[in-house]
Amino acid sequence: MNQYIRNLKKIEFVVTMACTGKCKHCSEGDHDGCAEHINGEAAAKAIEKICSHYDISTVMTFGGEPLLYPETVCMIHKTAANLGVAKRQIITNGFFSRDKDRIKAVVSHLANSGVNNLLLSVDAFHQETIPLDTVMVFAECATHSGIPIKLQPAWLVSAEDQNPYNEKTKEIIRAFDRLNIPLNQGNVVFPKGNALKYLQEYFDDSTAPISPYEENPEDIKTISFDANGDVLNGNVYKTDILEIIRAYRP
Repeated sequence: MNQYIRNLKKIEFVVTMACTGKCKHCSEGDHDGCAEHINGEAAAKAIEKICSHYDISTVMTFGGEPLLYPETVCMIHKTAANLGVAKRQIITNGFFSRDKDRIKAVVSHLANSGVNNLLLSVDAFHQETIPLDTVMVFAECATHSGIPIKLQPAWLVSAEDQNPYNEKTKEIIRAFDRLNIPLNQGNVVFPKGNALKYLQEYFDDSTAPISPYEENPEDIKTISFDANGDVLNGNVYKTDILEIIRAYRP
């Protein structure tokens, strides 16, 4: 359809930029005043239309904290599952409610919607403001529901660097040993937003930062929808997603 999007394989949704954490490492800043979230029906229709023209292998939801809007998340993943998308992934900090019954119900809905790849963000940064005991309840529920889950920590400088934040992260990870949850490779803190504000001393000023999430604009492999519906150079609430794809130019 479009030479710049010929290799499209992944669809991402920033469900909301609202978040339950106030993390020092967050590249997006403090998330203040972020009440907006993606419309589930519009997201589902976009997935259907994209999958009718592309062989999509992954649909991912993240945020902010996506499980502040679990119905939207489940609608997105249910659509992806029905269309045969192989990987239905969510990245969450696991803290959207303190009510155990609510947590169990949301996890059950996630399992029923077809989520088959759950990355749980736990580390020294998240646990400064997010209660580990509540996240542990979420992790237990996810494990018992059969959703494949991995821990996804944020490392400062590198996973091997011996700084106080990484040492605290390793301690937090050990708390999950009894659940036998495997460790994903995680990610390295990117110098942007809060990270530059609170962790500047750990970054090399002589090196220009390159975002690990930046797409090649001339070979788009991942389409990412913002919480307000923005995608590529358009907005899915105003223009059909296939028309946005056709019209895209770097």
